[in-house]
Amino acid sequence: MLFSRRPLILALLSAVAAPAALAAYPDKPVEWVVPYPAGGGSDVVARTLAEAMGKSLGQTFVVNNKPGAATNIGADYVAKAKADGQTILSADTATLAANPWLYTKLSYKAEQDLAPVGLIARFPMLLVVNPSVPAKTYKEFLAWAARQDGGINYASPGAGSPHHLATELLREQAKLKLTHIPYRGAAPAVQDVIGGQVPFMFVDTAAGYPHIISGKLRAIAVASPARIKTFAEVPTFAEQGLAGFEAYAWQGLTVPAGTPAPVIATLNKALQEALNSTAVKARFQVLGLEALGGSPEQMRAYWKQELAKWGQVIKAANIKLD
Repeated sequence: MLFSRRPLILALLSAVAAPAALAAYPDKPVEWVVPYPAGGGSDVVARTLAEAMGKSLGQTFVVNNKPGAATNIGADYVAKAKADGQTILSADTATLAANPWLYTKLSYKAEQDLAPVGLIARFPMLLVVNPSVPAKTYKEFLAWAARQDGGINYASPGAGSPHHLATELLREQAKLKLTHIPYRGAAPAVQDVIGGQVPFMFVDTAAGYPHIISGKLRAIAVASPARIKTFAEVPTFAEQGLAGFEAYAWQGLTVPAGTPAPVIATLNKALQEALNSTAVKARFQVLGLEALGGSPEQMRAYWKQELAKWGQVIKAANIKLD
């Protein structure tokens, strides 16, 4: 009789042990990969959330900057990491919506090798210039651009970045003659615009905030439907005559494909709690960010939508990076 009960006892023990094992996640520091250098918008957001999520889960989230190759270095690293939730990635417009169109050969496939955890935030884009540029409005910017024989150089955090694509969209709509100067991240690009080596760029609100507030950069227009509270004095493109021009950098949290669903659910719950916390809300508001959040399924749907949108822009501009 005792022997006949053994399978039932083992099953009950397994049912008890499974939640206990799951509850241990994460049982060691989590590596949060940011595919840009320290100091840029993605880095600021990741560090803000890493602190909040670490407190929620009782474990350290260590930000590891792996810049280069239009986010492909960091994305490839995470795509090939062990699928246990110990390595996570800030994946943005470039990684998920642009690079599949820009590169014919990638060492990973985002849709197959990365799994969504949840959307993080949307970063409205601002057209900014070095203060030496004699333009304070979009109309004045166009007039100045028309006077520049040979066209104008512009900076971006890297080829294929949302900032690069936003400028290409502007070039197409405004018929500007531009030359792209790609950098390895937002921070060095911004520094060269401040230094006058390059006259203008599109910058996301997080990376641009301290330099616009200090007057080191002049914001000409914001590429969102309405003005941003943090930069309330900066008019939209639509207000200045360029109707329908909208461009955002956005990012979400991803993990290697095959990561167990309970682990993804744990990360998603911690992410939602962080995004809804008073401290993170206050930080995002200062930086002009729109928190997104939502389920992995909602992130997958948004990802698919953005992939189609930027594919059209890239094809129209005939941009290829390999």
